[in-house]
Amino acid sequence: MSGSSPYVQIAQHDHTLPAWLAASRHRGLEVWSSSSMPSEKDEDWKYVDLDFALDDFRPAGEPSAELGSDEYIDSLDGISGRLTLVDGTVVAAEGDEPVVGGLLDVDEGMIAPHYRTAGSAGIDIFTAANQAFAPPGGVVLFRAGQAVPAPVLVDVQSVIEGSVGFPHITVVGGPGSEGSVLLLYRSAPGARVLVSPVVEVLAGQNARLTVSVVQHLGDAARMVAHHNFVADRDATLRIHEIGLGGRYARQRLGINLAGLGSSIKMGGIYFGDGRQVLDYRTYVTHRGARTTSDIFLKGAVADRAQAVWTGLMRIENPAVGTSAFETNRNLVLSDRAKVHSVPNLEILTDDLQCGHGSSSGPLDGEQLYYLMSRGLARDRAERLLVRGFFDEIISDLAIPSLAAPSRLAVASKFAAAQRRSGS
Repeated sequence: MSGSSPYVQIAQHDHTLPAWLAASRHRGLEVWSSSSMPSEKDEDWKYVDLDFALDDFRPAGEPSAELGSDEYIDSLDGISGRLTLVDGTVVAAEGDEPVVGGLLDVDEGMIAPHYRTAGSAGIDIFTAANQAFAPPGGVVLFRAGQAVPAPVLVDVQSVIEGSVGFPHITVVGGPGSEGSVLLLYRSAPGARVLVSPVVEVLAGQNARLTVSVVQHLGDAARMVAHHNFVADRDATLRIHEIGLGGRYARQRLGINLAGLGSSIKMGGIYFGDGRQVLDYRTYVTHRGARTTSDIFLKGAVADRAQAVWTGLMRIENPAVGTSAFETNRNLVLSDRAKVHSVPNLEILTDDLQCGHGSSSGPLDGEQLYYLMSRGLARDRAERLLVRGFFDEIISDLAIPSLAAPSRLAVASKFAAAQRRSGS
């Protein structure tokens, strides 16, 4: 890459950073310098033809003013801390128990051993760029034995038109801790932005962590997110995903059940309309014995929207006694909408319970007929069936107050699609 590149100019300020952080950035720069944009020919990017390149967006630089509140924030009953990132930079942090702060504001010994250790380095040009050019990022740290009932809000905002932001967030659950994080992605209305976050969640021995992700970016935003989770011995991870916004929104989830008896349960919904592309890739690796995973995603597409889900569950040889299941269900609500749903298993041991399932199709004709025969108009009957389809996940959200705005968002998107189609 040219030395005049604005990205390289960012890297040239590494002398102001601690040595361990500067070294990490240089490793990312080396990978970024030899990387290129992915294409549909790459296995990890099948079914997607990107309509943008990283160079189409300029580094955000100084962050913009914060956005106002929104329906998801307003729905919360209470929080135990708040971390706000605007255009990739931490602009505010509130919370002592748990520890919530900027990377360089937290004691180095508490966070440096965990920084970028969850497996995202070098996956693609986006993770390399994040490692090389991200501002120092933010930290949420639950201390050993600490139980925190209210969630920590991590508010990731993208505001500056034409910019790319590289947020980096590290969440650490100390041994025996219990905590919850709400990760919220949003952008300025109509702003053409790219957000490329790396989020790393490390659950220590016997920790219990919950991460709820709400993605409701504006309709001109693009996102390429890497969320990585590592569970130590007897740790429990619970993940919920709500994907609603963005012109193109990708989440790559890498989940490593490293410790004996560790477990992950993930439930999620997504709804695409217009020309949205919602792209989910889940990679679950069972390394520890007697580990458990249960992945269940439900999605719907209307108009000309496209949804992609590929899941790989890898059970390594030491992972005896594993229980692993992945399921993806989709509603295709328009003749022009598309779904690609591909579950995969890679099994290297013979002592396990394992299964996967995938389905895509229209609303059930018999159920629709039944509701209409009871006097409901077709559009209302369809909306009722869509609500019921998603409610299995929504009613089980780890933060119950997120249910109402999620139901409303899905209903509004589907009603708008119905109007456009004339139903």
